[in-house]
Amino acid sequence: MAKKTNLPSATKLSPKVPVPNGLAVKRSRAGLGLFATGPIKKGRRIIEYIGRAVSKEEEYTSKSKYLFEVSKNKTIDGKPRSNPAGYINHSCRPNCEPNITKGRVFISAIKNIKPGEELTYDYGKEYFDEHIKSFGCRCAECAEKSEGEE
Repeated sequence: MAKKTNLPSATKLSPKVPVPNGLAVKRSRAGLGLFATGPIKKGRRIIEYIGRAVSKEEEYTSKSKYLFEVSKNKTIDGKPRSNPAGYINHSCRPNCEPNITKGRVFISAIKNIKPGEELTYDYGKEYFDEHIKSFGCRCAECAEKSEGEE
């Protein structure tokens, strides 16, 4: 029997990753990304960032790049295999934002999103400085800037 999820009826990327209708995991500038397959209106709650809760000790020793601090007492490890929202990449000019409600993280559209557009949000300065800055940002805005400099 298939394991039920809290996600709407889903298309499957693989047997382990249910992707909600209206979204698809595809290749992006940063590897894999989550894309809209239909229009998404500004203000719509799109997806929940899910994963297991980790202790503070594990948060500091974990090598996972999918840690999402929900509060001073709760952090979620949302590795993409079980969390389609983990495929949402960073952007310096995002079209989504995370909202924390009652210990849960929901990703909502901050502008209208067209079919085919990649979903993105700003990961924040600390994450950017620790994991993105040294390799160079691969978001669309930064890629356009670097192409213009050549």
